[in-house]
Amino acid sequence: MANSALLRELPATERGQRTRSALISAARAVFEREGYLDTRLIDITKEASCSAGTFYTYFSSKEEIFAAVLELAQEDMMHPGMPHVADEDDPAAIVEASNRAYFEAYRRNAKLMGLLEQVANVDPEFRRLRQERGDAFIRRNARSIASLQSRGLADSDMDPLLASRALSGMISRLAFGHFVIGDGDGDLDALVRTATRLWVNALVIPRS
Repeated sequence: MANSALLRELPATERGQRTRSALISAARAVFEREGYLDTRLIDITKEASCSAGTFYTYFSSKEEIFAAVLELAQEDMMHPGMPHVADEDDPAAIVEASNRAYFEAYRRNAKLMGLLEQVANVDPEFRRLRQERGDAFIRRNARSIASLQSRGLADSDMDPLLASRALSGMISRLAFGHFVIGDGDGDLDALVRTATRLWVNALVIPRS
């Protein structure tokens, strides 16, 4: 999600990396508690129990540390860890496991996703980052759909990229509506079942 315009190179020393990580953790806590617009750098340094000088050693601005916070959230959501699927040849089971892992990761990062949506509406750089995040999911899912098509396990008449754009957008908005706009306390199993059924039916994936 991050790019060179907002993030500098990682510290060379282990101590520097620990300090940077502590600042990011503190910033996340403050952003989620106060919101992006109301967060001040002094709030972050106070949360991290460090000086302003220490902050500026690793980050140049609130925008830069927010990008670093989002980068870690992106990594969690792109690689959330998926439960083992007993039959790896069952594509419907894999879709269900993938959806569950995504929704659980989104739930962990829901406050940040809500903040990103707000900031992207007023900041072109974060609007670009939000688009890059969405494109990364779309490309990954398009590769999965193309793989299923090559194995005769999905409708081969569909353009995999366009299909991915439609289905990934559906899943993303479902997650946003459930965990950011809603209270997020609904039945996760029902959410996973519904999303999986729509995905499987749209691609004409066989069920075992």
